[in-house]
Amino acid sequence: MRRVRYDSAGGPLFLEDVPVPAPGPGELLVRTAAVGVTLPVVRKVTEAAEPIPLGGEIAGEVVAVGAGVSRFAAGDRVTGLCFGHGYAEAALLDEAMASPVPEGASAVEAVALVRSGLVALGALTAARPEPGGSVLFTAAASGVGHLAVQLARAHGASRVVGAVSDPAKEDFVRSLGADDVVRYGDDDWGAPVDCVLDAVGGDLLGRAVAALAPGGRLVAYSSGGGSVSAYDLLVGAKSVIGFQMARIAREQPELYEQWRLGLWRLFAEKTVAPSVHGAFPLEAAQRAHAVIEARANRGKVVLVP
Repeated sequence: MRRVRYDSAGGPLFLEDVPVPAPGPGELLVRTAAVGVTLPVVRKVTEAAEPIPLGGEIAGEVVAVGAGVSRFAAGDRVTGLCFGHGYAEAALLDEAMASPVPEGASAVEAVALVRSGLVALGALTAARPEPGGSVLFTAAASGVGHLAVQLARAHGASRVVGAVSDPAKEDFVRSLGADDVVRYGDDDWGAPVDCVLDAVGGDLLGRAVAALAPGGRLVAYSSGGGSVSAYDLLVGAKSVIGFQMARIAREQPELYEQWRLGLWRLFAEKTVAPSVHGAFPLEAAQRAHAVIEARANRGKVVLVP
């Protein structure tokens, strides 16, 4: 089978031919039909000292199962988070991280909706927005952000603000239901909001805290790091919450499943619709990464083996 790999920090990415792996205990072997490209994986390629397996969200058909697997069988359509080599024509998926794909949804839609949607829904839940409250999202046009904007509107936010890096993304974010769109470099991000969901980190964290109303809450779910002034939190009675989806999947599987089912219900009702910026073949993985690195995407970027 074909698989994407790289040999040194920063790439380049290239294809190699390797044997199809055999599923071990508790694993599914999935013939991949779609693979999600995420900023954390792109950052690992550019920043990690040693090459890593290119994993992430995958969707496809189960072709074999390992010992002890009870929830899935060959022929089932699944999606889930692959911690090993996911940029490939076949990948191993831990049963605990797998979810069924319902009839009527494509593999690309599953990859665009489930993991990014779970992160968006989880971060929004962690923010504890009051009914009729206001929410601001950084990276509002991203794979997670564009779903978060729709979810905030679906959950009754009275004012939804999207923050973007590029004015070319403004119309897209407004089409998702945002009332206002601001740019990272703007001097004024408008009226303070009750909650900020930050996917960028770094130097933008200070701006995000400043955008909060007194008593407001910032949820950080970025891999970009950054620091927040304790004094700024103190004088505004503001708080910062960290959110990581993998922890929910490992420690609260019932909640993870509840959120997953809720996302598919909203999808079926056409309340939330994932948007795909581009679908690239495996051999164009380098181009797909370049789109993410340039923050040029509007919606999800996927690979289609």
